[in-house]
This record gives sequence, structure tokens and C-alpha cells, in this order.
Amino acid sequence: MKRQRGEGKIGCIVSLLVFGTLAAAGYKAVPVYYSDSELVDACDFIASSAAKKPIETVEREVRDKARELQIPEVLTDKNAIRVVKSGSGEAGTCTITLRYKRTIDFYGTYQWTKETNKRISKPIFENIG
Repeated sequence: MKRQRGEGKIGCIVSLLVFGTLAAAGYKAVPVYYSDSELVDACDFIASSAAKKPIETVEREVRDKARELQIPEVLTDKNAIRVVKSGSGEAGTCTITLRYKRTIDFYGTYQWTKETNKRISKPIFENIG
């Protein structure tokens, strides 16, 4: 019988390289996706509590949350946030539109542009409670 010692070393090394590459890419991409998701969730909350707030206050709250989450694209681009309140009387709608792009740099070898284009629309009821 022939001995087969050491035959699996190359496969193990390749697997470790692939796993290491995926982990390094995830290290760069996950925080971007997570902070974008957090901003959308915060906009959902802000829109649902926008009944007696002026549009400027709602927009400022969204920008403050973006600053807290360290999303500079929202702070530098004037068109990244659009707040619209519509309706008449006691009911209406608050709509927050987020439109911006973020570039993820994978260690200088590749750049990925993640585009966020979300529209959050919540009803406004003025005289509840």
C-alpha cells in the first residue's frame, strides 16, 4: 500500500484562503449594510411620529441619525433626504425618501457602490389620544 500523507494540505490551504477572503470582505461590507438598515428603521419611526413637527424638524432628525450612524453621504448631499407631508384636516401622510450611494472599498482591489433608494410613508393622525 502506498502512503497518502499530506494529500489534503492544498485543499485545506485553499479553503482557508477562501474563508479568509470572505471574512475580510464581510468586515468591510457588513457595517455599511447595517448602518443603512438602521437609518431606514429610524426614518420609519421618525415618520410615524411626525404629526406636529414641521418638515424642517423631521429632516433635521433624519440628518442627526445619519450623523450618529456615520453616513456622510446623507450629510453632504442635499438631495439625499426628501420629506413631504401631505393631506388635509386631521389626517395625512408623512413620506421620507432616502436616495444616496455609498462606496465600499475592498482594500484597494475592488470598489462596490451600494445604492439606497427607500421611500418610507406613514399616516399622520393629528388628534389621537
